[in-house]
Amino acid sequence: MQVILLERVAKLGQMGEVVNVKDGYARNFLLPQGKALRANDANIKSFEAKKAQLEATNLETKKEAEAVAAKLDGQAFIVIRSASDAGALYGSVTPRDAADAATEAGFTGEDQAERRPFARRGRTAGLGQVGGRTGCRSRSPGRVRDR
Repeated sequence: MQVILLERVAKLGQMGEVVNVKDGYARNFLLPQGKALRANDANIKSFEAKKAQLEATNLETKKEAEAVAAKLDGQAFIVIRSASDAGALYGSVTPRDAADAATEAGFTGEDQAERRPFARRGRTAGLGQVGGRTGCRSRSPGRVRDR
C-alpha cells in the first residue's frame, strides 16, 4: 500500500514522502496514529494544501523534543533491584523502569513520548551501569545511564 507520511517515521521516511508499506502496517499503525494518509489523488491534493501547517507543527514538536533530550542528556538514574551474590538481578530493569526513575527525578512531560523517553534494547539482567538513548519521537537523541 502506498501512503503519504505526515511526519517523520523512523526507518521509513520523512514528512511528505510517498512510501510503499505492507497493508497491515499501514492499517494498524500509520493510519490510526495519524502518521500517514493513503496515497490517492484527493489525499495528495489535501496534503499539498496542508503542507506548510504540518511542517510548522513538526518543527515545533522537534524543538520541544530537543529541549527535553537536552535536559536528559548525560543524566544518571539509580534503579534499585535485589541481586544475588554473583551479581545477577532477581528480575530485570526495563526501559519502563528507567522512564519511571526519570519521572521520579522530576523529568515529566505532557505527551506520552516525554513520559517514556527511553529507547533501550531489551532488559538489563545484571549489575552495573547501562547506557540508553533518549529521544522524544526518535528525533533528538541523548544519552543516559542506569546504575
